[in-house]
Formats: sequence, C-alpha cells, structure tokens
Amino acid sequence: MSSLANWSYTAQATIWKRSSASNDYGDPMFEAPLVIACDYQGGLSKRLGDIGGEKVVKNTIWSEYALADAGDYILIGVSTGLDPIAAGADEVMQAIRYADTFERTADDFAIITGV
Repeated sequence: MSSLANWSYTAQATIWKRSSASNDYGDPMFEAPLVIACDYQGGLSKRLGDIGGEKVVKNTIWSEYALADAGDYILIGVSTGLDPIAAGADEVMQAIRYADTFERTADDFAIITGV
C-alpha cells in the first residue's frame, strides 16, 4: 500500500466476489467475504421518471483493491456473512482504475455501486 493510501484509506468495506458457480435455481454464488481498506462517498439513489426506474450511482468506494468487477457486491463496513444481499451489500456497477501518480506503488480504484 502506498503511504498516501495508508493515510487516506482508513475505512473498511467488505466485498463478495461473484463465483463462476450458481446454485440449483441458477442464482449466482459468491466467494467468502473479504475486508478491504477504503474511503467512500455517498451518491444518488434510484431515480423514478415517467417511464420507470433508472439505475444510478449509490456509493463510490476508493481503494487499492484491484479485483472488483461488475456483479460483485460490496458493503461499507465489516461483515462476515456469506450472503451479500442478506448483509445489505450493494451491487458493483463498475470499477475505474486511476494511476498512483505520486509513488507508482499501487493504482487506485473507484468502485461504483448502484440501485
């Protein structure tokens, strides 16, 4: 972890990676939860319009964790539960990579969730 990330990523989040397996009903299964160092910002929530709902950003979580993908689930805080939905986690919509401009130790990522 870069010294700047060590200083700024003082919160924790729990991420559940989507497994390649599915249950008997075809629902996705998840790997065991992993706690990562992060910082975060709340965003918007579901927007309703004349023709229905639209997915919009709920939270942005900044971290050096490089393995987040769309379809994974993430929760601000620590959870040991095996079911991310029961834990109240949000689905990852996108992970955006940013360069480690100062130290070139580890890139930073914005993990964006939606509703």
